[in-house]
Amino acid sequence: MGIKKNDSDTNFFERVYEVAKLIPYGRVTSYGAIAKCLGAARSARMVGWAMNACGGREDVPAHRVVNRKGMLTGKHHFQGTNLMQQLLENEGVEVIDNQIIDFEKLFWDPMKEL
Repeated sequence: MGIKKNDSDTNFFERVYEVAKLIPYGRVTSYGAIAKCLGAARSARMVGWAMNACGGREDVPAHRVVNRKGMLTGKHHFQGTNLMQQLLENEGVEVIDNQIIDFEKLFWDPMKEL
């Protein structure tokens, strides 16, 4: 059973991608922070669907979007077993047991930054 997207979903997804593109190298944010930034605070899951649907678009750094506790909950949507972690580690982000170390320090809040 796939996710059915209508025009408003597509528009929301594109808005999610525009925020995600602004996440600085070596920093991370959460699904909920992006949702809140877009005025849809209760739509963190929809942001997750958008990240999954971006299909590895190179212009969208989906690997920088994690859950509110800094866990790599979306890693199974990346090719290979540890691609999400590898991409983060290439940017200097330390990950142990699917958890970002120093999450609070690395957290980028689009509400404050934009």
